[in-house]
Amino acid sequence: MFSSSRMLGGLRDFAFVLIAAMTVLFFLLRLTGDPALVIAGEAASPAQIEAIRVEYGFDRSLIVQYGQTMLRLLQGDFGKSLTDGSPALGKVLASLPATLFLAAMALSLNLLISLPLGAWLGQKRTGAARRAVRGVLTVMQGFPGFVIALLLINLFAAGLEWLPSIGYGGPATWVLPVISVVSFLAPKLIRVVEANTHAALAADFVRTARSTGASENQILWRHVLPNALLGAVALIGAELAFMLTGLVVIETIFAWPGIGWLLVQSTLNLDFPVVQAVVFVMVVSVFLSNAVTEAVQALLDPRIRSRARAAS
Repeated sequence: MFSSSRMLGGLRDFAFVLIAAMTVLFFLLRLTGDPALVIAGEAASPAQIEAIRVEYGFDRSLIVQYGQTMLRLLQGDFGKSLTDGSPALGKVLASLPATLFLAAMALSLNLLISLPLGAWLGQKRTGAARRAVRGVLTVMQGFPGFVIALLLINLFAAGLEWLPSIGYGGPATWVLPVISVVSFLAPKLIRVVEANTHAALAADFVRTARSTGASENQILWRHVLPNALLGAVALIGAELAFMLTGLVVIETIFAWPGIGWLLVQSTLNLDFPVVQAVVFVMVVSVFLSNAVTEAVQALLDPRIRSRARAAS
């Protein structure tokens, strides 16, 4: 499906991005504070703090620490958490399912809402109901996800007391986080599906379908929507990548125990190994998400497959 040169180029780019991200992260973390103070506690003496620095290697120069860190990372060793001594990568992987679960639920609901609504909007440009829906979408696009999350908490958790505002214990705790994510992402996808639907309705294959006696509903759902979805695959992939890396604020607001929440807690605790492991997992997740998106596009669009074969 993809040429070997393209795959090698993608892996080379991934390796470059990963090394650059880990390098920048290493030096930024060293500007946040001294983790020895966190490990030792407030009652520790200067001698105890210095002993901890020596034990963890924080007394060495930054260049030496950087070289040792990168060498360990190349060997797949992210070290141990400075807060509880558990393997840093294992701690991150234990939190990853919660993020994947939230992303899967949000992506599924996003598709269930955005595809039919975008197709309905794109079918006709007039009508009071369509104008009202477009107005709501325009307003929603101006709200960041965390603002929507706080509004939902104030209304449904603090005000009406219908739903819990934090936790990961059952279906009731899933509702507000999922709606917060979908409310932020759906307007963009709806707009893209609407534009693609409107463009597809003017295409030659639609006129051919009408000439064969196909109804408008058959044309919309069997012919137009699949083509509109093809044009929206790139955005869906981008939204998936965002959900795997950009739910830090949402997870923190709802105390959702995913990698975003873990990243915030580890940063506050100056737990350098865990922060590095979280960023590594995020970079890998984005790479895999982009690779899957390209594969799906090539599978759905024969033109991409033809270009790939020609390049090989």
